Parts: sequence; C-alpha cells; structure tokens
Amino acid sequence: MNRPRVGISACLLGQNVRYDGGHKLNPFAAGRLGKLVSLVPVCPEVELGMGVPREPVRLERSGRSIRMVGTGSRTDHTAAMTRFSRRRIDDLEALELSGYVFKKNSPSCGPSGVPVHGSKRTGRGLFAAALLKAMPRLPVVDEGELADPAGQQRFLKRVFAYHKSKFP
Repeated sequence: MNRPRVGISACLLGQNVRYDGGHKLNPFAAGRLGKLVSLVPVCPEVELGMGVPREPVRLERSGRSIRMVGTGSRTDHTAAMTRFSRRRIDDLEALELSGYVFKKNSPSCGPSGVPVHGSKRTGRGLFAAALLKAMPRLPVVDEGELADPAGQQRFLKRVFAYHKSKFP
C-alpha cells in the first residue's frame, strides 16, 4: 500500500508563511505524522500571492455573505481566494489526498469556529470551506484536535481507513 497523502497548512510544518513572518510548528504533524504519511504543505494566502509578511485578514459578514478582508486597508480578498481555492483543490484532488490538517481559526484555513466580525456566529475559512465542499468525506482536523494522543490516533485511523477504501 502506498503511503497516504495528507494536505496540511504549511505553517504547521514550521514554514515561515504566516502574516507576521512566523510559523506555528506542530510537533506531531512535523514529526510522527510526517513519518507515516506523505505531507502536502499548502498556504493559500502565500500561494495566492499575498506575500510574507503581509497585512492580517479576517472574515467579515457582509449581508448574507462572508468576506475575507484586510484589517487595515480593507482590501477584499474574497474573489481572489475563491478562484485560487478552485484551482488548488483541483490539484489536491489529483494528488488523491487521504486527509487534511488545517490551521485552526485561520480566515483561509480554519475548518470551523473561525470568528466572523459583524456576526454572532463563527464560520469556516474560505479555503477550508471550499475544500470541505469539494471533498466532503475527506478526514480533516485542525491542529487543536491533534493536541492529545487520542486525537492523533483517531485522525490516523480515519486517514488510513479512508486511504484503504479509496485506493486499495
């Protein structure tokens, strides 16, 4: 059996891709997980061309829609991120991913619970929402769910079961 491929927010692997030029290294992801699967790093904001360092962005409610907006300049990155997401997800589908590890609370990568300014509700980052819509059965977690050995084990079991069912 080939090793499963797992997409992952690049900052969790220690890549300096965050808005402030830093990272959010996750020891489990960069260590044990990386020894068991082939990791595919993704940073939607950098790959979109927003650069490092860059202005922070946040999700904001605008009527019935959610927008990704620069906190100072008020630049709306929603349309560009939506176009980017479609292209990048096509590439990731071709790689036959068996799982994905997201950066929690990220306006691009947060899979749930991302603050939405102007709303009492939380949402999903734009890239995460598009990926989850395109691949609804894909096992996904955010790094918070990998904080304990039980969460790590649950994710690994789901990834390997998915991989075995899709790519026997």
